[in-house]
Amino acid sequence: MSAVRSPQLRRAASGRGAAAGFDRRLILPMVLGSILNPINSSMIAVALVPIGAAFGAPPSRTAWLVTGLYLATAIGQPVVGRLVDAHGPRRLYLLGTGLVGVAGLFGVLAPSLGWLIAARVLLGLGTSAAYPASMYLTRSEARRTGQESPGAVLTALAVANQTVAVIGPTLGGLLIGVAGWRAVFTVNLPLSLACLVLGALRLPRTGRSAAVAGVDLPGMGLFAAMLLALMAFLMDPVPRHWYLLPLLLLAGAGFAVRELRCAEPFVDLRLLAGNRPLLATYLRQLLSYTASYAFLYGFTQWLEQGRGLSAATAGLLLLPLSVSGLAVSWLTGRHPALRGKLLVGAGFQLLGCAGLLLTHGGSAGWLLAALGVLMGIPQGLNGLANQNALYRQAPAERMGSAAGLLRTFMYLGALGASAADAAFFPHGATTGGLHLLALFMAGGAVLLLVVTALDRSLSTTD
Repeated sequence: MSAVRSPQLRRAASGRGAAAGFDRRLILPMVLGSILNPINSSMIAVALVPIGAAFGAPPSRTAWLVTGLYLATAIGQPVVGRLVDAHGPRRLYLLGTGLVGVAGLFGVLAPSLGWLIAARVLLGLGTSAAYPASMYLTRSEARRTGQESPGAVLTALAVANQTVAVIGPTLGGLLIGVAGWRAVFTVNLPLSLACLVLGALRLPRTGRSAAVAGVDLPGMGLFAAMLLALMAFLMDPVPRHWYLLPLLLLAGAGFAVRELRCAEPFVDLRLLAGNRPLLATYLRQLLSYTASYAFLYGFTQWLEQGRGLSAATAGLLLLPLSVSGLAVSWLTGRHPALRGKLLVGAGFQLLGCAGLLLTHGGSAGWLLAALGVLMGIPQGLNGLANQNALYRQAPAERMGSAAGLLRTFMYLGALGASAADAAFFPHGATTGGLHLLALFMAGGAVLLLVVTALDRSLSTTD
C-alpha cells in the first residue's frame, strides 16, 4: 500500500470517519469556547461592588457592566450564528475567541468605568461566536454519523456552561480577594489563547460560502437599534427618556417589514411564526434566565452591601449554588423528560423567591446557603431542557442562527434582570429592594410554570 494516504483515509484515521462516531477532538474547543460567556457573566457579580467603590459609582451605573456585555451578546449571538451558517464555524470561532483576549487586556488596563464598560461590550461581541459554532458542529457531526440526537455532546455543552455559570461567583470572589477586581478580566487572556490554539488545530476547515448576499445587514442593524432603544429606556425609565419608546416601535416595525420581505432574512419571522414550539422555547429561555440572573446579581450585591460581606466571602456563600446546579445537571442531563425538568425548575424558583422574602440583615448563614441550593436546582434544569428542545425543533440549515437566537433570549433575560436590579437598588442593595426583586422573580416563575404546562409539544419531545 502506498505510504501517501488520501484525505478520506486521513480523516478516518484521525477519528472523523462515519464509523468512528462523533469526532471527540471537537469537544474540548467547543466546550472551552462556549464557557467564555458564562464565566464573564458570572464572575462580574461579585466584582460590581468593588468596581463601584474604585470608581465612585452607584449600582445604577455599575449595572451597565452587566448590561453592556449582554446587550452586545444579545445582538452578536444571532448575527454571528447567521455568519456561521453562511461561512462555517472555524473562522468565526477564531475571530471571536481572539477578540475575547483583546477585551480582557483592555479591561485590565481600563482607567475609568466608561472604558471598563467598553471592554465588557467587546467581551460580549467576542463571546458570541463559540456557542453557535458549537451547535453548528454538533448538527453537522450528527448528519455525518447518522446520530440524530447526540445527547452526550449536548449534555457536555450544557453542563460545562451551567458549571461555569454557578462556580463563577466563587471563583471571582477568590480572585478578587487575592489580586483585586481586575483579576476577573485577566482570566480571559489564557482562556483566549487556549481557544485559539485548540480551534486552529482541531476545527475543520470549510470553503468560503458564495452566499455573501445572504447576510442581512439592514436586518441586523434594525435588530440592534431595537434592543439599544429598549435597554436604554429600561435602565432609566424617566419621562425625559420617553422619546426612546417611539424609536423602539419604529425600529421594531422596520425590522419586521425588512425580515418579511428579505429573501434571506437575519431572523426568519415566517419560519418562527410557523414553529410555535420553537417560539415557546425562546419564551421559556427568557423567563428562566430573568429569574436566574436577577438572583445572581441582586442577591450577590445584597450579600456585600446589605449583609456587609466581602467579595470573597459572598463568593464562597454562593458555592452551594454551584454544587446543586452541577449535581442536578449531571443527574438529569441525558433524561429526556423536558416538561418535567421545566416544571420542577419553575417550582424551585418559586421556593427560592419565598426564601428571599424571609431574608434580612441578620439572617443565618445556613439560610443564605440554603437559598443557593434552591436556586441552583433550576439552573441545572431549565437551560439544559431548553437547549435540548431547540436542538429538536430548529431546522438543520438554520441551527447556527437558531442557537444564537436562543442565547439572545437568555441575554434578554439577563438584561431584564439587570434593569430590575437597577430599579430596585437605585442607591444600594437594601433588604427592602431585595424583597421587591424577589416578587419580580416570582412573577416570572409563575409565567414559566404556565407556559410550560400549556405547551403540548413538549410531550412529543420527551
